[in-house]
Amino acid sequence: MKYGVGLFPTEPLPKMIRLAKLSEKLGFSHIWIGDSHLIWREAYVNMAAAALNTSKVKIGTGVTNPLTRHPSVVASAYATLEELAPRRFIVGIGLGDSSVETMGMKPAHLDFFEKTIQQMRALLAGEEVELESGKIHLKHPCKNKIPIYIAASGPKMLELSGRIADGIIVLVGVADEYLRQAKEKIEAGAKAVGRKLSDINLVLWVPCAVSDKAPAKDAVKAHVARVVAHPLPYVLDPKEQKVLEEIRRTYDYYHHMDQEANHADVIPDWLVDKFAIAGTVSECRAQVKRLKKSGIQQIAIIPYSAKGEDREDTLKGFAKAVL
Repeated sequence: MKYGVGLFPTEPLPKMIRLAKLSEKLGFSHIWIGDSHLIWREAYVNMAAAALNTSKVKIGTGVTNPLTRHPSVVASAYATLEELAPRRFIVGIGLGDSSVETMGMKPAHLDFFEKTIQQMRALLAGEEVELESGKIHLKHPCKNKIPIYIAASGPKMLELSGRIADGIIVLVGVADEYLRQAKEKIEAGAKAVGRKLSDINLVLWVPCAVSDKAPAKDAVKAHVARVVAHPLPYVLDPKEQKVLEEIRRTYDYYHHMDQEANHADVIPDWLVDKFAIAGTVSECRAQVKRLKKSGIQQIAIIPYSAKGEDREDTLKGFAKAVL
């Protein structure tokens, strides 16, 4: 099991650099930088800064999209980053969430998304790509293959990812049954093209708060709200459906993942346990021990801070629990 950390660039670059350096020092193997250009700092600047201030941790977008970032722009950015730190970068990409919603746009359709992944791979490899406007190519393609990890939650996206992704960032919660159903969809997609589930690296994307001093569950509720509102490979029970109705009524993308957001207030503690790792050091250790049996290759925590603490405290607390 590897452990990654998702760092949404909600704070100035010097602070983000400190978090990246601490993550590597504590033993995290991956850093995933959130990409939502209107509400957070610029992702690709943060990725370059993280690479310059660390030596071995792998770095990826967590996640970018093909709408606000044309596939040619993503390819060029990653080809440039690869020159800076060879074999340390991963393209993390999805249909688009807060980055497109705050622009008044809607997430990409699956057919369009699949086509952009094909274009991106071709451009990174130095091949020519046909657009409606004509043929294009990248004058500085990659010498090394850059893996593409797709963020997926809904059944169709999970199946598509099983067909085309090098890795999948799984956003379905942490309950055993939720993960089982997600893996079934991924495996169905993989089998359709002659692949095995074991051919694909699975990353569990999970909000996390660890504290022995203050209640931790409240810290992750805004993130839990967004996960619950995603398309999912299973049907929510009646109690969960009622919570979902409240989330949809209150959700504000300009407060996406904001701990103080109104949509955090509608999440009960019992639902947090199904969608997050949150609690004391010992409670979080028990959660991870269970998840190690799930067939996931990496747990990527998105650190949130309990009241009166900092993201650094959650990183240290998680490291104390499992690293």
